[in-house]
Amino acid sequence: MVGLGASVPDRCIWADGTPKRPDRIVWNLPAGKYSIATHHCSGCVICVYQVMRDFHHRPARRPEDNHRVNVLQNPVTLAVMTDDTTLALTGERTVPGIPEENYWFRRHEVAYEFILERCRGRDVLEAGSGEGYGANLLSTVAGSVTCVDYDESAVAHTRARYPHVRIEQGNLIDLPLPDASVDVVVNFQVIEHLWDQDKFIAECARVLRPGGELLISTPNRITFSPGRDTPLNPFHTRELSGAEMTELLVGGGFTVDRMLGVHHGPRLTQLDDKWGGSFIDAQIQRALSGEPWPTDLTADVAGITTADFSILEPDIDASLDLLAIARRS
Repeated sequence: MVGLGASVPDRCIWADGTPKRPDRIVWNLPAGKYSIATHHCSGCVICVYQVMRDFHHRPARRPEDNHRVNVLQNPVTLAVMTDDTTLALTGERTVPGIPEENYWFRRHEVAYEFILERCRGRDVLEAGSGEGYGANLLSTVAGSVTCVDYDESAVAHTRARYPHVRIEQGNLIDLPLPDASVDVVVNFQVIEHLWDQDKFIAECARVLRPGGELLISTPNRITFSPGRDTPLNPFHTRELSGAEMTELLVGGGFTVDRMLGVHHGPRLTQLDDKWGGSFIDAQIQRALSGEPWPTDLTADVAGITTADFSILEPDIDASLDLLAIARRS
């Protein structure tokens, strides 16, 4: 999933290896302690973007990176972290505490709230834990929580901010856990970033105990990248529909007990109407305009809570995100 924040990079690396300044700044969004902007570069081979419309090219990625590129080690750094408690907002993950990012954060957080009772008293692995806020929430009910993330900066941040959560740096297609060692695997807004999704599902089956559950959320391809052969988000390698997710899980030896979808609830539906038919597009358009956000738009985004989303079983193809509950066969 993508957010709406990044800092202006000093330079980009073009295909011939020449460092050059970005040739066009697309937008600039003031956000208090953050300097937020992004850019397009006609010749850049490694840039990554926050913008969710009209991507001009995709970032260079290596199959061996598989889970997530460590953006902070690239010549282009897409965020400014100004205190010790906030993880850099790279666009590849969402983080708490940024008003303009709040819609995306709450849209992710609602899935964690939904699964809390399924994790009560159980040994949980979060595969791809990002900032760590989800694992922190799960730790309030789970018997134990272990996290694995590819990004070293995210691992260091989680250890510092959530010291009660155990986290390991590792690749999700080679999980650093023994066979049959956990009751639940949580993988939220991550599988769309993976090159080898089949191998990841096989790893989940390996580390789960018999009858254990795999809980996956991911953007719904049908609504997130409509009419496209490739994902709209440059951080995504393959997005899935509900039917494609089911096929992937069944092929990996799981039984899909439920396939649910995240939808806008009544208040967000009202905000869709208020902002010309799409509250999401209103945020993106203001970001692309290069102008400061209207005060009422910032307030509407900052005021979103998890209660403004609904998780439902009907109308999967119309959902924003998928939430699969699968059981190891």
